[in-house]
Amino acid sequence: MTSRLKVTALSKGGKARPEVPPGVAEGFEHVVVDTSQGHFPVVAYLERELPVGGIPAYLAARKDGSRSFVLWADPQRRSRLATLVTTAAGNGVSVYQVWGGHGELLGTFTREKALSGKGLRTRWTVAQSGCPEAVGLKGRSFWWYVWWALFPLWVVIAVGSLFSGSGDVPRGPRRIVWRAGGEAPLEYLSEDEVVVHAPWVDPRLAAALTAVVRSFDSWLGTPWDDKKQ
Repeated sequence: MTSRLKVTALSKGGKARPEVPPGVAEGFEHVVVDTSQGHFPVVAYLERELPVGGIPAYLAARKDGSRSFVLWADPQRRSRLATLVTTAAGNGVSVYQVWGGHGELLGTFTREKALSGKGLRTRWTVAQSGCPEAVGLKGRSFWWYVWWALFPLWVVIAVGSLFSGSGDVPRGPRRIVWRAGGEAPLEYLSEDEVVVHAPWVDPRLAAALTAVVRSFDSWLGTPWDDKKQ
């Protein structure tokens, strides 16, 4: 069955969202939910794993692509669903390992930023243990050409939005389709959802992918892990 995973903030304007069950928001700001279920089923509770130096050190490291966070299976932090750590970051290339709650390696993500040496689009590679490697490129080439061709118009709209306070600025193409062995096991949609199409994709790895992709939201978006407190 297809799953649709999304990072969701547990509160808005300081108040818990009405669909959030009582007690879920305590100690957490974001969770991964499966929107295909239709009633706020929490897949994982997200929490940054801070290095020595705390939040300032984390924010400084994330500028180079580093990420480290825990996906908890329960709000009491009794069981880790998965842990994401950075093994390499810099020069536009970042490599992450995802570990299961019992210390088993679930897989590896590699992000190669656009224009970092392998193409004009950001490349995400998902390598799950014992499964074919899946590669996805951010946006379709055609829509990127269209977007850049209309860039002067986007600038005018952006300036107008600043004065009007609407914040409605067109964003670049964001859809990602991962392909592996003739199939498309994963897909990232502009609605900020990761869709899992293949039954062999580990749900823990998919949840971690959802969280790390959303942490690279553009300056027009809202990365969940860039909070200063």
